[in-house]
Amino acid sequence: MRLGVIVMQTRPWRQLAADFRLMEELGYDAAYVYDHLTHPTAAGGWLADGFTTLAAAAGVTDRMELGPLVASGHLHSPVALARLAATVQDVSGGRLVLGLGAGAPGCALADRDETVTGGQLSARLVDVVEGLQAVWGGATEWRGRAIGFSGVETTPLPPAADRPFLLLAAHGPRALALAARHADGWNTYGGPGSTTLAPEQFWAAVRDQAARFEDACVTLDRDPASLRRSLLLGFGSVRPTASVEAYRDAVGRAAGLGFDELVVYGPFTPPGDHFHSTVEVHAEVLAAPH
Repeated sequence: MRLGVIVMQTRPWRQLAADFRLMEELGYDAAYVYDHLTHPTAAGGWLADGFTTLAAAAGVTDRMELGPLVASGHLHSPVALARLAATVQDVSGGRLVLGLGAGAPGCALADRDETVTGGQLSARLVDVVEGLQAVWGGATEWRGRAIGFSGVETTPLPPAADRPFLLLAAHGPRALALAARHADGWNTYGGPGSTTLAPEQFWAAVRDQAARFEDACVTLDRDPASLRRSLLLGFGSVRPTASVEAYRDAVGRAAGLGFDELVVYGPFTPPGDHFHSTVEVHAEVLAAPH
């Protein structure tokens, strides 16, 4: 089981640099950041740009994979996103995991004063993903359903660089099919509404979602085991970092549902905060086989 950690970029860089180094020293396989303009978990506080933070984090780490969990399909277009991702891929020596999802309505308001529906965000995600594939394939022009590009005169990647690992966040049928068709991996936090569920109800919902993702893969003649399956925990009632026992239980449950990566929130918030945990809990779990 791979273990990943969210390092929310809500602290000044001097502190974040130490956070990333510590997470690598503890043994985490990957560190992820937000890609939001605004978010309720950072209300009233600072939230640094995700891709800039990742590029800086690449300079203070050596081994961990790094990525957004997840980049917003609403905030980015295919060519611009490909350039951001390729730059971090280059700076990090090939360690970028490009997490990508539909984005949040709150960021649409903050960015363009637009009110968007979940359906509109989902439709744009299809275009962004298919446009990314076109960019990485060397296309100089492409047209999706609502967005496109033309006149591209530069290469999508630096010389001799591989394209980033694409991890798609998907919850509904359309997005699950998109991930099954195009992604190297699938990520979920349980989907809309899951954060209000009691723990056993949450695990049942994730079990159902994992089964639907496997069905989508089979429909497209793709082996589900060939894709990374990543589960983010901690936003709702399931709090894996509350104790060593809770963390180990979450690892076992996730593995039993076919996930091979579990992502938790790092120990960077004060006591009383929803995401609070101690470094000791993380250290003890990571010190043992998982």
